[in-house]
Amino acid sequence: MKASIITVGDEILIGQITDTNSAWLAAQLNLLGVQIRKMISVGDEAASIYSALEECMSQDVLVVMTGGLGPTKDDITKKVIADFLGLQMSFSQESWTHIQQFFRQLGRTATEAHYNQCFMPEGVRLLDNKMGTAPGMWFEKGNAILVSLPGVPYEMKSITANQLLPRLQHTLHTPVIEHRTLLTVGMGESLIAEKLAAFEDSLPNNIKLAYLPNLARVRLRLSAVGEDRQMLRQELEKKVEDIRQLLGDLVYGEGEEELAQKVGEMLKDRKITLATAESCTGGYVSHLITGIAGSSDYYHGSIITYSNELKMKLLGVKKETLDEFGAVSEQTVKEMVTGLLQAIPVGIGISVSGIAGPGGGSAEKPVGTIWMAISDGKIIQTQKLSLGKDRLINIKYAGIHAVNMIRKFLLAQ
Repeated sequence: MKASIITVGDEILIGQITDTNSAWLAAQLNLLGVQIRKMISVGDEAASIYSALEECMSQDVLVVMTGGLGPTKDDITKKVIADFLGLQMSFSQESWTHIQQFFRQLGRTATEAHYNQCFMPEGVRLLDNKMGTAPGMWFEKGNAILVSLPGVPYEMKSITANQLLPRLQHTLHTPVIEHRTLLTVGMGESLIAEKLAAFEDSLPNNIKLAYLPNLARVRLRLSAVGEDRQMLRQELEKKVEDIRQLLGDLVYGEGEEELAQKVGEMLKDRKITLATAESCTGGYVSHLITGIAGSSDYYHGSIITYSNELKMKLLGVKKETLDEFGAVSEQTVKEMVTGLLQAIPVGIGISVSGIAGPGGGSAEKPVGTIWMAISDGKIIQTQKLSLGKDRLINIKYAGIHAVNMIRKFLLAQ
């Protein structure tokens, strides 16, 4: 089944907000076997909305819209839909009752604007909105279905999950689609594709592999289409195991699992504690680790030494080391991690020092040069990164690599 998604709102077109609704809706509809043909964003203008409806309703079985259902004057989606479908507007007592109850629970009173919001195209099937005042709307025209949802993301998601998807599943007869996503870190998309070339060529026609690169990571999504869900899951399970065998420790998890979450689980399972010493990342490694709930079980803290004086005072880095090799060097990060373990008695420590940029580089040590060291008090391992000139990307990239360095250190033990 083919579908289109239309988002309405000037705020999208001027870049004031990012349209996350379309991506989320596409993912949910895809799980029902619905193929998204097109995504369109239009402003709060009747002619633009009408034109988008004409284009999509003439080609697709399902059209889902978001935005323009609120109580203000720029919320014109309902009126345009009524004009497009040749329907009159009429007052919905059901919607008005919901709005009054909604505001009563907040200790407030609904306004005249909210009363006017209850005028709906005749014959609409309302989709309950438990998170706000504007209900979703379901229309049928011939063999096509038109759905209009609020633009507020949490309201749209609530209606979709609790009302729209169950109704679509009951209405539509679509093939079964199953997905499995493997998460990798430490190697780029093109190199991973080389490792998986023969595997990808061997896939049956109903299974596809997609590469979804992100900063320092690549998501590998396997999608299978068929009629028997259990059989598809068994097929995907075998293919997932094949990829794991081919990529080894490049794979750190599945689904939506965070790298820091995986590392946290490993530390917790092994009853190993962790501390960090950071210079150029300024606490970003600590931020990634403490972003996981329960990290206090294994993470003890960080020493951020941005200046050479603090490297010497708090981490015991020798002045001679800094004078001879500089703050961004293998020798310095080794002394940083050694001093860290003396200052904070934990099982594993990791240190980071580098040139984030955009200034401060040299021919010998260009911007993007970053050194890391990890140690358990017995073994010290180091790693050098040679990144680009974008400061924020360098900091984030280094942070992800530091967390992955912890993971690989734990795997080797």
